[in-house]
Amino acid sequence: MEIRIMRIVIYTRNDCVQCHATKRAMESRGFDFEMVNIDLQPDMADSLRDQGFRQLPVVVAGETSWSGFRPDMINRLRPQPHMASV
Repeated sequence: MEIRIMRIVIYTRNDCVQCHATKRAMESRGFDFEMVNIDLQPDMADSLRDQGFRQLPVVVAGETSWSGFRPDMINRLRPQPHMASV
C-alpha cells in the first residue's frame, strides 16, 4: 500500500548512523524533507518520547510515522501530486 505524503520531517541527532542512512535513502528517491536535530532542541526529544518513540530517526510523513531506518516504509512513500492552479 502506498502512502501519499505532503511533508516529511526527520528527527535526528548527531552521530546517528540510522539517521544518516534514512537521509541518504530519502535523498536517493528525490524526496524533499526537513531535518530536525534534537541535540539542538532537547524539548523535542521529550515530545518524541512522550509519543512513544524510543529510537531515532523518527520520520513523520503526512499522517504516517515510524522510528529507525525503515527502507520498507520509505519505499512505500509517494509524493502528493501538486494541484494545478486554475
